[in-house]
Amino acid sequence: MALLGRASLLLTAVAGAFLLLVGVSPTATAAVMRSYSIAPDVRLNVRSGPGTGYRIVRVLPEGSKVAIFCQMPGTTVTGPYGTSNLWDNIDDGEFVSDAYVNTGSDRYVASRCA
Repeated sequence: MALLGRASLLLTAVAGAFLLLVGVSPTATAAVMRSYSIAPDVRLNVRSGPGTGYRIVRVLPEGSKVAIFCQMPGTTVTGPYGTSNLWDNIDDGEFVSDAYVNTGSDRYVASRCA
């Protein structure tokens, strides 16, 4: 049993080292395992920062799901899931308002962005 525990620990350490080597934080990787639906019938603007004053970098199509790597406060937005100043980081330099993402919470569901 001890051998199995050591092998699992070694595998975890090797995987974490690989992720750091390729530039992905282990914390961000955990967030990828869970995806959240955006509000139905909504084409959601993805912005370059946490607010409506940032440029739109792309638009998510209706029925999209997103992984949340981290969250941070920004412009307050009212959407289908309430009014919130939380913005979800869904990719490098890409943010969406949490008011349009069905996280099941009005609070942080991921770590705060650095």
